Parts: sequence; C-alpha cells; structure tokens
Amino acid sequence: MSEPAITLYRLQACPFCERVVRTLDEYGLDYRSRFVEPMHSERDVVKRLTGKRTVPAIVDETTGITMSESANIVEYIERTYGNEAAAAEQGGEA
Repeated sequence: MSEPAITLYRLQACPFCERVVRTLDEYGLDYRSRFVEPMHSERDVVKRLTGKRTVPAIVDETTGITMSESANIVEYIERTYGNEAAAAEQGGEA
C-alpha cells in the first residue's frame, strides 16, 4: 500500500491542528500525521519545509503545495478537494 499524498505536521492536543484533522476527515482524505517536537525552537523539520516553526503544516505531494497556518490549510483543502468530495457523495465525478 502506498503512502498517502498528504502529510500533516502537528502537535498533540493542538486545537489548530485538530481543525485541520477534522477538515481532512470531513473530506475523506487519506493523510499521514507526523507529530513534531513540542518545543517551538526544536521544530527544525517544519522550518525546513515551510520556513516557519509553526504547526499545523501540510505537504500535499499531489499538488506540490506546502503551507502552514490552519485557516490557510482548511481553505486550501476546501478549494482543492471540496468539489471532489461533493461529487463523490452525489455519485458523480468531479
């Protein structure tokens, strides 16, 4: 089985991260969670990807998008995958 195209970098019990998780789940998207260091100054993996140490951060291999900030990520998911999810529920294609 192949790895999901979406990787979510997150913290345990982070409300901003949970907002993104709910949106990914709402659209039925497969994703991989990578839990990062709780200490802001030690989140080097996230900084290498996005230029910031903030979470949540997402990498979508399908579109080549890498971004942070939960509001931006939720908007991206809705814009990119929203029509596909709506079409699947109606039995059509996007």
